[in-house]
Amino acid sequence: MKYIENKTFDEIKIGESAELVHTLTKKDIDVFAVMSGDVNPAHVDKKFAESDLFHRIVVHGMWGGALISTVLGTELPGPGSVYLEQTLKFKKPISIGDKVTVKVTVQKKDATKKTVTFLCSITNQKNEEVTTGIAVVLAPTEKIRRRRMDLGQVVLRKPGELYQDLLKLLHKMEPVKTAVIHPVDDVSLLGAIESARAKIIIPIFIGPENKIRTVAEKHKIDLSPYEIISTPHSDAAAELGVSLARKGEVDALMKGALHTDELMHAALDKNAGIRTERRMSHVFVMDVPTYPRLMLVSDAAINIYPNLDEKKDITQNAIDLARYIGIKLPKVAILSAVETVNSKIQSTLDAAALCKMADRGQIQGGILDGPLAFDNIVSFEAAKIKGIISVVAGKADVIIVSDLESGNVLVKQLEYLSNAQSAGVVLGAKVPIILTSRSDAAITRLASSALAAIIVYKKLAKEK
Repeated sequence: MKYIENKTFDEIKIGESAELVHTLTKKDIDVFAVMSGDVNPAHVDKKFAESDLFHRIVVHGMWGGALISTVLGTELPGPGSVYLEQTLKFKKPISIGDKVTVKVTVQKKDATKKTVTFLCSITNQKNEEVTTGIAVVLAPTEKIRRRRMDLGQVVLRKPGELYQDLLKLLHKMEPVKTAVIHPVDDVSLLGAIESARAKIIIPIFIGPENKIRTVAEKHKIDLSPYEIISTPHSDAAAELGVSLARKGEVDALMKGALHTDELMHAALDKNAGIRTERRMSHVFVMDVPTYPRLMLVSDAAINIYPNLDEKKDITQNAIDLARYIGIKLPKVAILSAVETVNSKIQSTLDAAALCKMADRGQIQGGILDGPLAFDNIVSFEAAKIKGIISVVAGKADVIIVSDLESGNVLVKQLEYLSNAQSAGVVLGAKVPIILTSRSDAAITRLASSALAAIIVYKKLAKEK
């Protein structure tokens, strides 16, 4: 166990010193910006930070002073010190990636006031002096020893930032031909157009042509580059789009301004649909700013109360998608309310069975564990406190929920309480189906289209 311990005024000697070494990162600047409200573009704007001017500004003015304060407050004199005065001179800038040594040295003591004056210096990895100055501290007179607080990991990320990695996977991929079903409102038409302009999809708009063109005219969108197939209503649009997918004339489907049930009814039709041997299921690929990796949640949109066999397919679909987007061995957590198998809680029995099915090769490509409560799924510390030994706990890539209701609640909570973004796609059909929401941000709609495109190309590569 680590402790911090001070030196009292009487213990401090002229000439003694303390130091720390730290490397400036973008996260340091971001954390300071959040805490201080300093949104100076020279500090937080990436484009500005890459300019020559950035290297001439005093980044160390905000950061170096804080490091000096850290040494004084934790090392010399340490706990109980009161910072009274600081005068610093900035000789050179500190840039991201610079490794600096911060040193404070006792210059003089005032026995009457119990103050200590320190010479302060910061040098970089080239041994160049970048900051010098003086700090005056009211030194403690009583001995203090405290456990060093573990501040944990600070995760700072803009919503949707991890989706940029998905878009990078599309490098050198051609746009996929996508039937956009009934895009007769602003969100559905604009979402498809955004994906087309990003060269992710080639849209074929299916629905009442006059309504589609009315929305386009409202937003001054030129539809001449795109194909439009007119249908009288949304049912007919869904049936036609599914028919094109069944014939191999489109690579993906995208839901427009119609209910999910309406589109899935056409997709699931036993005679005219796009079923496969695998159960269709939806996967949310979520970027949660407080979680260090993408979080896949399934199924929170299609299967209401799936049985064990259906959960097997749901799990396999989610694992396949995780592998498609670059997670080589996905860690899959089976969600329940508790961590132990309980005969009265069906989700715990299903979780245990799914894990054993994975052991026997009935589910492949991932590491499964469950039942696990949500805190253990996302927090290694919570799992440790409960004595759970698991390679999945605290590091899950995929969460398999017990039913649609619990999954939908989980996703909505993450969206509205954690500012998460939730791209989504349906797997298990002959083609991926892009399901978007009216509340989706632009980056989320692009990410949903990117997921479908990645699935198309990964399947093609596997067939070859």
